[in-house]
Amino acid sequence: MTVPLVDDIRDLGSPDRAVRISAVKRLAGQGKVAVSPLITVLIESGDPDKRWYAALALSRIGAPAIQPLISALGENRDPGFRRYAAAALGHSGEAAIDPLIGAMKGADPALRGYLSAALCRIGAPALARLRKLYTGPDEELRSCAELTLWGMGEDGILAMVDSMRDKEKGD
Repeated sequence: MTVPLVDDIRDLGSPDRAVRISAVKRLAGQGKVAVSPLITVLIESGDPDKRWYAALALSRIGAPAIQPLISALGENRDPGFRRYAAAALGHSGEAAIDPLIGAMKGADPALRGYLSAALCRIGAPALARLRKLYTGPDEELRSCAELTLWGMGEDGILAMVDSMRDKEKGD
């Protein structure tokens, strides 16, 4: 027996953790069809747990959720929504790196912060791409890369140092 999407969305707010986890698994299995309803939960729900489990389901959906989440981030300035959307993107892994970087160009500073936080969450897989931006010709993206690498802590700072050394050598 399949559970309707609306029931799975409702179950994200269940007091029973096992019910929430099962709903996340079923929603993730729905793929693209579940993306818009899950983003609506992130936007409209006042329940932090329900938002968290919706973000978890979106991260498990992966690539089909990335661009819709980035678009929603640009359209909705609510910090609570942006925090959960950035968490979902950060847990989406490598597939989110280029879309996140692309969204930084021309974005407002607050949005860049959330995009950067998602890249920091992705961590090491984003380092090579950020290093290229850090020494690249686009001043705006260079600044975004610098702040993101700085936010990554030791690994990011070492990547900046390596980038500067490579640039000095002419690599």
